[in-house]
Amino acid sequence: MVSHVLRAASLAAVLLMASPAKAQMIVGDAMPEPLAGAGDAMRGRAIIIDRQKGFCLLCHAAPLPDQRFMGNLAPNLAGAGARYTQAQLRLRIAMPSHLNPDTLMPSYFRTAGLYAVAMPYVGKPILDGQQIEDVVAFLMTLKEPAP
Repeated sequence: MVSHVLRAASLAAVLLMASPAKAQMIVGDAMPEPLAGAGDAMRGRAIIIDRQKGFCLLCHAAPLPDQRFMGNLAPNLAGAGARYTQAQLRLRIAMPSHLNPDTLMPSYFRTAGLYAVAMPYVGKPILDGQQIEDVVAFLMTLKEPAP
């Protein structure tokens, strides 16, 4: 795959995603350009805890004491804002398979090249650009590592 060759060569790659947004630039392990306007951390928190929209807590634990039944299949979100930049988080949410082709995490923004997508969802991202920016804003507030 071309993106793997470019990444292996440490070159910037242009990812053409079939979505309402323009093509997004991927540089190394990050997506530097925002997908929409400035993110809102409170809206991002709401998306993360919404088990019908973001599905984040299905696999991830997070420092959200008011939430029960969090997953343990994926990294704890505690400290995400200290471990990653906004650009790195954006890519990990929008298209995690760019970093790990075997990931279980869905590509929340990508709409092309997917398989086993229910007909009502074909051509639609799981989260739009603004929602991804909101989630990134919330994750950036999580500076303390998990205990």
